[in-house]
Amino acid sequence: MVVRPKKSLGQNFLIDKNIINIITELGNISNKDNVLEIGPGTGNLTEHILKKQPKKLVVIEKDAKLSIELREKFQNKIQIINEDILKVNEKEIFKEQMIVFGNLPYNISSQILVKWLKLNDLNLYSRKFILMFQKEVADRIIANFNEKNYGRLSILTYWKMNVKKIKDISPKSFYPAPKVESTILFMEPKKKFFKFNNPKSLEYITNIFFNQKRKMIKKPMKLLFQNFDIIANKLKLDLTCRPQNLSPENYFQICKEYESLH
Repeated sequence: MVVRPKKSLGQNFLIDKNIINIITELGNISNKDNVLEIGPGTGNLTEHILKKQPKKLVVIEKDAKLSIELREKFQNKIQIINEDILKVNEKEIFKEQMIVFGNLPYNISSQILVKWLKLNDLNLYSRKFILMFQKEVADRIIANFNEKNYGRLSILTYWKMNVKKIKDISPKSFYPAPKVESTILFMEPKKKFFKFNNPKSLEYITNIFFNQKRKMIKKPMKLLFQNFDIIANKLKLDLTCRPQNLSPENYFQICKEYESLH
């Protein structure tokens, strides 16, 4: 069966064996490890993961035709879930920690990451994530405050993950070749992180600020707090600075203040 990549699903299949080897080795997989792969496509990375003989390998593939091809190719060596990753409860797949690999569909990669970051027990659910993003998205994930790419995604990721950039990947490593570069990121969930009453609070707060990223923070502070000037003084915030000038810790404190009033 010849499977044509679907643009609507953001499909770009990884075909570069050197890159596949780099990704597989990053997992440091043993026979005690459960592995989850998101978007296996035609199974090129899947094949290399299996050579490491994990305890169990589960793949999530939305494309029904690809799921059939994967079943024919790997038989009972893997478990295939034919579903949209955004609708899957990953915690029901394994009762133990897992290693997560993903050549994430570029059109929903940010949504997938944010979904994981909002899990209360992310560090209990996964030991490490080896993920491929569009370079532009990866640059936003790893940006520090005061940098031009810094924003909501940078703060949310910093909240729960230690992130290391591994390598930028040329479009030639994929079929069909995308119009943009990609980046491999290695992520490890933090064991200690700032606790909120509602994991969605930080997402809400950062949305308010970065929807007006060119404005001084006085405007979003006024939207969030009646006594915004008192809160700003308490948190030692300069109301004339811009959203990208505040550190993740500043946003954690703002979020905590917001939760205490609601």
